[in-house]
Parts: sequence; C-alpha cells; structure tokens
Amino acid sequence: MVSGNRSRKRSKSNNGRKVILTITTLILIGAGVAGYILFESESPRLTVSKEIVFLGKNTDIPINAADHKSGLSSVVMEIEQNDIKQQLFNRNFQRKAWFSQAGPTELKENAAIDISKTGIKDGGATIIITARDFSLSGMFKGNETVIKIPVKIDTKAPKLSIDHAQRNIRQGGTGIVIYTVSEPAPVHGVQIDDFFFQGFPLGPNDERFIAYVALPWDSSRPEVSEVIARDQAGNNGKKTFQLNFRKTRYQQDNMYITDSFLKQKLPEFRERYPEMSGSLLEQYLFVNNEVRKRNAARIMEVGKDPIPEQLWENRFIRMAGANKAGFGDQRTYYYNGKVIDHQVHLGVDLASTKNAPVGAANTGKVIFAEYLGIYGYTVILDHGQGVFSLYSHLSRIDTEVDSMVNKNDLIGHTGISGMTGGDHLHFSMMIHGVFVTHLEWWDQHWLDTNIKAFIN
Repeated sequence: MVSGNRSRKRSKSNNGRKVILTITTLILIGAGVAGYILFESESPRLTVSKEIVFLGKNTDIPINAADHKSGLSSVVMEIEQNDIKQQLFNRNFQRKAWFSQAGPTELKENAAIDISKTGIKDGGATIIITARDFSLSGMFKGNETVIKIPVKIDTKAPKLSIDHAQRNIRQGGTGIVIYTVSEPAPVHGVQIDDFFFQGFPLGPNDERFIAYVALPWDSSRPEVSEVIARDQAGNNGKKTFQLNFRKTRYQQDNMYITDSFLKQKLPEFRERYPEMSGSLLEQYLFVNNEVRKRNAARIMEVGKDPIPEQLWENRFIRMAGANKAGFGDQRTYYYNGKVIDHQVHLGVDLASTKNAPVGAANTGKVIFAEYLGIYGYTVILDHGQGVFSLYSHLSRIDTEVDSMVNKNDLIGHTGISGMTGGDHLHFSMMIHGVFVTHLEWWDQHWLDTNIKAFIN
C-alpha cells in the first residue's frame, strides 16, 4: 500500500511539472512572438521623389515614407545651417495597437516650405528627414531612417531688363521681345495672357534673349504682357511691358457643300478615321470639327521644342500663283441652303498649275512630313526660335523629317489631299503654334523695321 501511494504521488508530481513546463514554454513562446513583433528591427523606407539642389523662398519637397511592420510613428524634416536648426515638417501618429500594426504603413505628402519663416539665410544648408516606426528597438525609440540632403538656399528672384518690346501688334500679328536675365534661369520667356513664348539666346556670344510673340486671330486686348523667368530655386521674376493692341478686319466667305463633294472627299477620311459614322453630313461635320481639333493639337505637339538658333534669313518667299483665300477668313458653311458650320481659315491658299512644285519659304528643318487630316499631305518647317511654316494639300511630299532645307528647295507638289476640292497650296506661318498672318513674313520692310533692326 505504501508503495502504491508513493507511485501515485510521483505521478501527480510529474504531471504538475509537465503543466508548469508547458505553461512556461507557452509563456516563453508568447514572449518571443511578442518580442519579435514589438522589437522588430526593419527600418522604415524613406525617399524624396525629386532631386533637391536649390531651395527658393517657397519650395515643395515630396516625401515618401513607408513601414509595413510596426507602422510609422513619425516623419520629421529639419533644416540645418551652421548652429541653427529649424523644423520644417512634422507628422506624429498615435499608437493604434501593440501586437499588430501600430501606425500607418505609408505617408506621401508634399511638404510646402517657406524659408522666410525659418531664419535660415541664403547659402549652403542641409535638409534632414527622419522617419521612425513603432518598434521598441533602439532603447524603445524605434527604428529610424535618416536622409541628409545638402542644398543651396536662394530666395532672390531673377532680375529682368527689357531692351526692346514690340510696341504695336494686331490680331494674328507677330512681334519680338529682347531682354536680359540676371542669373541662369531654366525657364524664361514672355507671357501674354494664357500664351507662353519661350526665349532663346539672341546669338552665340550675346547675353540677351529673344522671344517671338504672337496674338491669335481672335484675341482681345491682352491683360497680361510680361517677361518672366524662373531660376533654379523656383523663384519667379517678372517685368511688364505695354502692347498697343489693334483689331484686324477679316474677309467673310461662304462655302457651299454639295453631295458630290462629300462623296468625292469622305472616302479619304473614312480610310484614316474609321470611327466616322452617320450620314454624309454628319461625317463631314466630324471631319470639319473633331478632326480639325486633333490636327491643331498635333501641330502644337510637333512644334513644342523649337530649334534654339535662328535659321531663316530675310523675307519668306511666296509660291507663284493667285490668292484664293486669306488669313483669318470667316467661313460660313452651307448645305442644302442651310448654315451647318463656322470655321476660320488660318493661312493663305495659292493656286497655279496642277501639281506645281512647292519650295521652302525659307531655310529650316523638316519636323513633319506626312498626312494630317484636313490639311492632307503636309510639311512643317522649323525656322528656329519658335518660327514655323506649314505647307499642305500636297499631292506628294519630296522631303523627309530631319532634313535641312534652304530657301526654295523642293519639298513637295500641290494637290487636293485633305479637305479641299481644287488643286492648290495652303501656306501658313506660326509662332510657337499660334497661327499668324503670312503677310508680315512676306514683307522685307516689315521684317527690317520690326525684327532685323533690333537683332543685328
């Protein structure tokens, strides 16, 4: 009996030790898991999504921080210069949990910096960005990632001086502005209302810049006319000038659309715009409106990066032939006796013999040589510094993109491609994509008086 009691006591004792061991093991495992979660050692990811070299008076710094373990607890940005350190940006987050994600996994924010409020002076400085997570590592401070960015503080806007500005300009007219900038500026030129006209060095050894400017055919008196410059730190300088605005009287023209014309021309467009549908009239209106808009956008696109040097010299030559339509003609379209549309003719139509040779109006580079909707087969030349010429309705193109052509070099032959019913050349002049009257560019006296007198 004694032996049996001892055996039962030993069994109970062993069972108790097993329970204690199991509980201890579970506690240790739980502590290990909790320690792994609470003391995770992965640092946050931290980036700035643009290169920061200069800081102007007002600058946006795009901060991207992420932590997919314990979550972000804070993101702080400071600026340091000599013995001065100022906080520029601070995001602190409250802990939401202990054994799961405690803070946000990601922060994306543009930090708007106003240097004038910091006491930091122009010159060298360091941006310090610190992201910290909710881990208990690092003496309970959390894991951290630090980025240090050396920068140059520049709060002074560029100074501008205007050497010459166009005094008189009419609707559809061209002018120039010549100016200097006190410091290197990645962006500078002339702003006239919603239009920006880029400036270019006037010559290889000239510190002045020239911007060709233009008013659209339907412009009103400009409310804004100023030279602007934005320096490397994002500071904006400007200087206003006065334009004497003149209105232009345009010719009224009636265009009569017939079924025979539509049956002749629409197959050309259906081949290239299969989305056309509906009646002949509906298809025509699609071309005369939607395709016209697409063509305008394409012209603007191909001319967005002009050659910085002046290539043209003296007046632009005119193809021989009779004028059939002029710049700014106000066209009213009739079909079966009813008004169906209104458009504006932004060039001059010149007609001579069928398939007449077309020469370049001046020296330039071919930047476009293909089919272009209502214009048909088209060539566009870049004459430098924002001056362009366009030749359309060609029967064939006799040049290719990137070719350099001299005045009167063959570039094509006249035809009836695009939205036209008779063989002719449609010729246009453009300033930074703005269509302007060709008459000024055909006139040597106008060029001598308004441009050459100030650039030589």
